[in-house]
Amino acid sequence: MEFELTASMMCADYGSLEREVKNLEEGGIDSFHIDIMDGRYVPNFAMSLNDLRYIARATEKPMDIHLMIEHPNNRIGLFLDSLRKGDTVYIHPEAEYHPSATLQSIINAGMVPGIAVNPGTSVETVMEMLRIVKKVLVMSVNPGNAGQMFLPYVGKKITKLLALKEDMDFEIYWDGACSADKILEFAPKGVRGFVLGTTLLFGKGRPYGETLQDIRELKF
Repeated sequence: MEFELTASMMCADYGSLEREVKNLEEGGIDSFHIDIMDGRYVPNFAMSLNDLRYIARATEKPMDIHLMIEHPNNRIGLFLDSLRKGDTVYIHPEAEYHPSATLQSIINAGMVPGIAVNPGTSVETVMEMLRIVKKVLVMSVNPGNAGQMFLPYVGKKITKLLALKEDMDFEIYWDGACSADKILEFAPKGVRGFVLGTTLLFGKGRPYGETLQDIRELKF
């Protein structure tokens, strides 16, 4: 069974970031997930524009940018200019007055448009945007911090999105508290990719390649 694995780089060791990127790349990671937080939309500050630029230069793997910031359209050019065509940019619809305009800017720059859906955001409120985006990042925890507990009701939201994805032409990705049992349950149902953080990938005291191989060899 094919599914994508992306590394949540806010969980990486910043004392040796170059080695982290190289080890993840050699270990077989599919892409690098960059969480940008402004301390306003979420109660935390995370990765910076310079972090994004450094990692983008350090790898040829795709970049997966998650903008947890207020009014991303005000500064969207800064992020788009730091990426390569074909990279993914997610925004939170609640963070923007006119999210469809921001998504169009992402499309015009040759990037893959996506929305991130918080645990408290219903599918019904983002229905029209599902016709615009190519990826939907489902947050299984409240955004802003690593290491949170999974919110079980998110599974029902994924079921709703799975019923819509073929007709509306988007893929579903999982972000937050991603454990092996979640991949075993939701990959066969049609979830395309999983963001890996401290639950499964980082801080385990073993080579990333071994962990990633174990995930890809899960018995479905």
